[in-house]
Amino acid sequence: MSHDFKPVSGREMPRFAGIKTFFRLPQVDHLGDYDVGLIGVPFDGGASYRPGQRFGPTRVREVSSLGRVYNWGRMQDFTERVRVADVGDVPVVPIDLAQTYQRIEKHFGDALQLGRRLIAVGGDHSITLPILRAHRKKWGAPLRLIHFDAHLDTYPAAWGCEYHHGSFARHAIEEGLVDAKHSVQIGIRGPLTGAQDLDFVKRHGLRVCTMDEIRSQSLAQFVASLPDFGSAPTYISYDVDCLDPAFAPGTGTPVPGGLTTFETQTILRGLKVGNLVGGDVVEVSPAYDVAEITQLAAMDAMFELIGLMPATRKA
Repeated sequence: MSHDFKPVSGREMPRFAGIKTFFRLPQVDHLGDYDVGLIGVPFDGGASYRPGQRFGPTRVREVSSLGRVYNWGRMQDFTERVRVADVGDVPVVPIDLAQTYQRIEKHFGDALQLGRRLIAVGGDHSITLPILRAHRKKWGAPLRLIHFDAHLDTYPAAWGCEYHHGSFARHAIEEGLVDAKHSVQIGIRGPLTGAQDLDFVKRHGLRVCTMDEIRSQSLAQFVASLPDFGSAPTYISYDVDCLDPAFAPGTGTPVPGGLTTFETQTILRGLKVGNLVGGDVVEVSPAYDVAEITQLAAMDAMFELIGLMPATRKA
């Protein structure tokens, strides 16, 4: 097994060939020696509409063969900054959300205690809650959250079930996992069940950047308006349905009027985050995708998250 943390070259092994790992990087145990681990969480037991997100990690691995390591927008090669590896999948229980939450929290917690940083690929958005629980224990304080989504995900219980992919943000705030007043949601749009859906975010002072706000100004102006997260522990959760269905049809609950892939690239590159401790890309449902464009968008979001990770290698 290679431990130089370089991907297999497409000029030596064609990109359609070989064993599939994220970005063709070496596979390492999640408790191994690396800086940033790319990890699959193949679970969709919290989805309320279209299922199939359990197949997201596998399919994103496949398309990430088209990925590269040099980010032209940042003018940096991520392999020169951090040691990145594919660290496999969390062993979920597909028919039991409670057991899956326990496994996710432990799996992440064990790696975080060793100083590793993880970028998860889901899976539906319910997986973010146990991941945040593990980070809260690691850092000993609420995290600042940057949440890309079409939905607020602060919604109440559904069918008598508290935990689902539309409630992770509510539980994260109520449990003190994230600092609502220093967090932001990006790409939010309607429709809502009713005006009461806004009560929670107003009560907790969570900044909600709607598509109307984003498109009412230049993209540069919007990016400049986002807060400086400084050195505070920060987590980014990227739901692919923040994108318009034209750019991400393969998702559980698509909503028209969303962001473009270029806009999310620009926003991610413009974020002022000095201490990104983790992140996730969720809600890829490959069965509803067209020509793998949603999976490619997820790969691109992962690429940008890697670029935001603090450097551990000397230049």
